Amino acid sequence: MRKTKGKTYMDRLMANAKFRKLFEQEYQNLLISEQIAKLRYQAGLTQEALAKKMITTKSTISRYESADYQNYTIGTLRKIARACGAHLQILFTPDNKHHVAKRTV
Repeated sequence: MRKTKGKTYMDRLMANAKFRKLFEQEYQNLLISEQIAKLRYQAGLTQEALAKKMITTKSTISRYESADYQNYTIGTLRKIARACGAHLQILFTPDNKHHVAKRTV
């Protein structure tokens, strides 16, 4: 007979809708900052070199690569991509919890 595990502390936290929403927002910020740092690294650029290409400061690039930063604009992300020799691609995926019915015309 198999024993089932009880809920973990994280499971209990994620059951709270308010906590889950904040967690998902923070996680998304982390993913964006991580992608910026990875893109810069793959382009062989330091934060200072990327800053020069974008005509900004190293501290600004550092801020973009911080998980705490959340004021990205599409224009800024596009500049980062161009400076690193990449293209910006934005992908929307359906939220299984809030699935919207398709309408036919």
